[in-house]
Amino acid sequence: MKLLYASDFKIKLENFDLTRSENILRIICGAFMFPHALSKFAALGTLSAGTVGFFAKAGFQPPEFWVWLAAFMEVATGVGLVLGICTRYAALGAAGALAVAVYALQMVKGFGWTWNTGGYEYPVFWGITCLAVAIWEFRRVYGDSTFKARASIGGQPVRTPAG
Repeated sequence: MKLLYASDFKIKLENFDLTRSENILRIICGAFMFPHALSKFAALGTLSAGTVGFFAKAGFQPPEFWVWLAAFMEVATGVGLVLGICTRYAALGAAGALAVAVYALQMVKGFGWTWNTGGYEYPVFWGITCLAVAIWEFRRVYGDSTFKARASIGGQPVRTPAG
């Protein structure tokens, strides 16, 4: 199984067909990464002291490096998702970045689910959504058979429902 194809790096018109729900979901997942990246800066090129302090309190050392890395990941995965470039890997990267955000929130604030208490239901939701985009794309690229179990009973293949 090949991991990357030349077509993964091409921006295609079909990636912007808004009559296809998978495109809408992919684009919105990418677009929601940009505000996360921008919130890490007080001004252009200047990290927010509050964000650096949050990363330090979460245990990320040196915090400035991790803030820059997080911002880079959020912009890179956002661009990939919005444009449909290396979509399956961009979606996995976004889900991973959001999982780290959930970890950091847990370390700093403890359990808190609701948004009005600074909880992490928002990054959990978007992380799962990005994971769904990744699964969709892996299935599109490699086909459904890659993800179906190859079980057999008595030497006979188990039939799976069509669709």
